[in-house]
Amino acid sequence: MSETIANIEVEEHVTAVPTEKEVPAAIKKRRLRIERDGDTLVFKRSHVYALLLPLTFVVGLSVGYLFWGRPLPAAQASAVTPAAQTTQAPAGQEQAVQRYEVPEDDDPSIGPQDAPITIIEFSDYECPYCKRWYNEVYLRLREEYADEIRVVFRDFPLYSIHPNAEPAAVAANCADQQGVYWEYHDLLFAGEQLDEKTYLQYAEELGLNLDEFKACLDSEEQVNEIRGDYEYASGLGVRSTPTFFLNGLPIVGAQPFEVFKQVIDQELAGEIP
Repeated sequence: MSETIANIEVEEHVTAVPTEKEVPAAIKKRRLRIERDGDTLVFKRSHVYALLLPLTFVVGLSVGYLFWGRPLPAAQASAVTPAAQTTQAPAGQEQAVQRYEVPEDDDPSIGPQDAPITIIEFSDYECPYCKRWYNEVYLRLREEYADEIRVVFRDFPLYSIHPNAEPAAVAANCADQQGVYWEYHDLLFAGEQLDEKTYLQYAEELGLNLDEFKACLDSEEQVNEIRGDYEYASGLGVRSTPTFFLNGLPIVGAQPFEVFKQVIDQELAGEIP
């Protein structure tokens, strides 16, 4: 299935975000509380970013990778979901490239801290396209660019269609509390089941303290962290999973390895302004 946006054919290889009415009540309540706090508002750092970026995100997203130089093959053209209206550069001029200062927010990362390429991924453990990207692209990137990329994982569970996405993210964050986030992340994407029995099984396989792990699963701390990621990304303009920011450059969808390789190689060569 596909849809045409701004006369560009975009393959359906992303999972769409739920509508506003399907957002968890806890998130809606938090939003309303912020609006009613009177003359003084207190924002987390992520809220500040969320206020600054959403108006520019949709337009900038349409500029992204699709217009960075030589045309991509048709199969790769959906690396960007264009907005309905795109401002084109005058003839003879290069299209401007929009980068976004997306914070890592102390979320789990893997790869050298000084890597020249940072990929911030907004993802969902129950999303089939996220799973496909993990299997077909992430593992290859980690192998072929081991010293040159760092991946940051931020949660964006699609609540209305993926009821297991948030609990899986909570379990992964609880594993992070015991220092094995990425090992747990790999098990979640490599496996088929997402339920409490499976979460405990993975924890046992990784040698975690099960009492601490179970207590963490029952805590609201990780739920609040995950919903904070969700709120930030929604305010930024993220509407589907997976969505990536490669050194601030937006890439939408489970794009093939070749798309990421081309962007990474051009970025390492300094060819992208």
